[in-house]
Amino acid sequence: MEQLPPLFGEPYETQDGTTVIPVSRPVGVFAIREGQVKWEPAVDATRVALLAVTTGLVAATLGTLAVLRRPPWPDVSLRR
Repeated sequence: MEQLPPLFGEPYETQDGTTVIPVSRPVGVFAIREGQVKWEPAVDATRVALLAVTTGLVAATLGTLAVLRRPPWPDVSLRR
């Protein structure tokens, strides 16, 4: 039988008295301070910001191309 990796890491205490327990799935930590438990997910803010900027640049590029390379049919009119 395959043994699964541990879900929780070794708890440790910070200088301000907070006990931190690392968690492997989902990635983050439980922080215990003054009897209160708080889940803090490990989020890479740089990656989130890079994704947002890239999405904005792609949207701006597509919008610019749509305006500059308009198809001819909006200017076509029917003659009777």
